[in-house]
Amino acid sequence: MRRVHVHVNVEESKLDASIDFYRTLFGGPPVLRREGYAKWMLDDPAVNFVVEVLEIEGDSPGIHHVGLQVDSEDELAAIHGALKAAEAPLLEVGRTQCCFADSEKSWTADPQGVRWETFRSFGELDHYGEKTPEELRHYVGSSRGE
Repeated sequence: MRRVHVHVNVEESKLDASIDFYRTLFGGPPVLRREGYAKWMLDDPAVNFVVEVLEIEGDSPGIHHVGLQVDSEDELAAIHGALKAAEAPLLEVGRTQCCFADSEKSWTADPQGVRWETFRSFGELDHYGEKTPEELRHYVGSSRGE
């Protein structure tokens, strides 16, 4: 199954208000709540929705990135094939631990520079994890390699 991923960067002072807003909008509390982080896994619509306080130099509040989360290696390979056919820039991170999840992921961008994360997760972690230096450059900077 494919699930749309939306990741919103919020200011620390607005995190609680944001969580309350989305709790009301989605009709329930986040399925994962950590310091500076909240995630909803919705089935209708199929969305992995995250609000997070990102304290990365050069980042700003708002929609940080969007993505596609899949359940299988075959689904992820199909997305990668489509991205290569579209000649999109592709940063293949591979297996990583980030955002309280053990995942396999890649990053790309559309022609407007909107960052897209494609991933499948293997399970939750009790710690945040970290991004590689290459991923940080892509994650914060222009996703077209600038």
